[in-house]
Amino acid sequence: MEHKRLTLFAGHYGSGKTNIAVNYAMLLAEEGKKVCIADLDIVNPYFRTKDSESELTEKGISLISSKYANSNVDLPAIPAESYRLVQDKSVHGVIDIGGDDRGAYALGRFADAIKAENDYRMAFVLNRYRPLTSTVEDAVEIMKEIETACGIGFNCIVNNSNIGSETTKETVLESVEFADRLSLATGLPIWLHTVEKNIAEELSDLPILPLKLQKKYFDLPN
Repeated sequence: MEHKRLTLFAGHYGSGKTNIAVNYAMLLAEEGKKVCIADLDIVNPYFRTKDSESELTEKGISLISSKYANSNVDLPAIPAESYRLVQDKSVHGVIDIGGDDRGAYALGRFADAIKAENDYRMAFVLNRYRPLTSTVEDAVEIMKEIETACGIGFNCIVNNSNIGSETTKETVLESVEFADRLSLATGLPIWLHTVEKNIAEELSDLPILPLKLQKKYFDLPN
């Protein structure tokens, strides 16, 4: 799998961005890369990358998140150390961007530096089973809102369509055609299909090898 120095995951609420960001960061670490993951979700403080802090630390992955994460304080603030992601070129950065356009504003301050380096992947995380992205037209609208808010265009799609613990092989296969239609409508390639590890073993014939999500990080839609 080809990696960029910076990988950004964005999408609507419940799309599974955080879960994918954590799993992808661990994949990079397992390949021997120096990894830092940043939680820029300033909209939803209740399910955060920080929830997996101990597992990330065990893998040698640095974590940047608000000091108010996992607390009862909800103050939208970007940690100052987030600038490390654009300044330290020795690290592979993974960025978990907050839900829809409001969360994406946080990324705007880094947009010029990210585009200038031009070594990034901006992935739209799709869950076609969520109400606000259940049609291609709605998904495209969400994408445009996020792009406008953060100043960076998407360049690929991650199909993370699932219905939580009820997800089956058939659930995933039924979403592939939808993801293909979104790809056609936007001109963006599908980078990954992401599924729970046990299901991934049944989907080895997919044209794009799935990113196998560890079950302990499987993100149930809320």
